[in-house]
Amino acid sequence: MIKIQFIFALVISISLLSCENSNNSGIDTNVVTNPKSASGDLKPYEMPKITFEKTEHDFGKTIQGEMIRYSFKFTNTGKSDLLISKVSTSCGCTVSNYSNQPIEPGEPGLIEVIFDSRGRKGFQNKTITVLANTSPNKTVLRIKTNVTLPENN
Repeated sequence: MIKIQFIFALVISISLLSCENSNNSGIDTNVVTNPKSASGDLKPYEMPKITFEKTEHDFGKTIQGEMIRYSFKFTNTGKSDLLISKVSTSCGCTVSNYSNQPIEPGEPGLIEVIFDSRGRKGFQNKTITVLANTSPNKTVLRIKTNVTLPENN
């Protein structure tokens, strides 16, 4: 009986210890929201800033099967080099192309988005998430279109 109680106590202890919510993961969450440069911390007024001409584009009506593209234009309006680390899309029907080279202050850049309307119909609203060394580090772009069947033109 003592052996069973010991095992039971041991199992409960291990369970409680494994559920402990420790904040000692070794990763500082400020890395996500406060970008750093190779030379160390950047002051807010020294950071790169990505400024888009527009963050949303409406294609209007699209015929099913068309591949449509749009380039979101931006400028680094900050004080240090802008680095885009990742651009992700909300579905596999949308892909993006962008430069992974540093963009100097005052310089322009493009993020090209291609939407494949094959197999789609009706209103489509897709997001493109841009991660960069800016604060905030995430910018969400959006494309919209109404996909119609070829015989409905």
